Amino acid sequence: MDDKRNSLLTIGLVCAVLLVLGVADLWNSDRVYSEAENRVLASRPAFSWESLFTGEYGDAYEKYMSDQFVGRDKWVGLKTGADIRFRKKEINGVYLGADHYLIGVNDPGEYTEQMENSRVASLTKLVNHWDAKVMLVPTAAAILPEKLPPLAPVPDQAAVIAQMKAAVKETVDPTALLKARRDEGLFYRTDHHWTTAGAYAGYTALMESLGEPPLPQDAFTVERVTEEFFGTVYSKANLYTVKPDFIEVYRPKAANPCTVTWKNGRLDGLYDPAYLDKKDKYAYFLGGNHPLTTVETGTANGRTLLLIKDSYANA
Repeated sequence: MDDKRNSLLTIGLVCAVLLVLGVADLWNSDRVYSEAENRVLASRPAFSWESLFTGEYGDAYEKYMSDQFVGRDKWVGLKTGADIRFRKKEINGVYLGADHYLIGVNDPGEYTEQMENSRVASLTKLVNHWDAKVMLVPTAAAILPEKLPPLAPVPDQAAVIAQMKAAVKETVDPTALLKARRDEGLFYRTDHHWTTAGAYAGYTALMESLGEPPLPQDAFTVERVTEEFFGTVYSKANLYTVKPDFIEVYRPKAANPCTVTWKNGRLDGLYDPAYLDKKDKYAYFLGGNHPLTTVETGTANGRTLLLIKDSYANA
């Protein structure tokens, strides 16, 4: 009799919890953006009989419910804490590395030889047409493999860089320089980008390949602008025990005023301090990502640099 009563109490408790959460979801306003995860959340899908019968509506609604579930950030944090207690080394696409490094998981199985050949062919056509240089920047997984969990599978970045070297006229490979400076904090612990110190090493490699002398480090004043930066891999793992990163900038001692413009925006200088008060602090560099960004400096030498990049180059 006691077993039956306990079973009924358990069932009643579960139903009560589900009822409370269901009512809370009805009253909870949908969120457009998650500051914790640094991404846009799914919105309620439009209903149609066709999408219902094909299963698309069900899949979309499940995603919507997952993103808009009341108290979602706290539940994700609890799950992360449980995963750590079970000594998991990978959480939600992020490796829990040594020295509090969080390194994004890139499944080697996702990178097929056909895919790489196609990418190399496309980039080769573009680079050779413009007689340009190409620099493929290795990530922390390639430069700091000791930070990865033992036997963690990662794509062979060196092989891709070697393939690119064989295909295009001119390449810049910063790998050796990054490895030589590996102890200088070249990569964020909570983000997938390199730090400003890493960007300076890349700049040095690029300038040397152009036959131009790079400015030495003592030509800059290094300023720490925040010590509260949590990057994109942190947002994926929601690992609240990890300490934040700091962001530094290299300010030339010889003043050279510049302006940064894009379609609907403008900055006096390379940085947007407004983002230091937001979650996406990496957008401090150049005001974030834009389809076309123009930087005008006071250097009157008649030359223009066209940089085709992703967010790695913002720093």
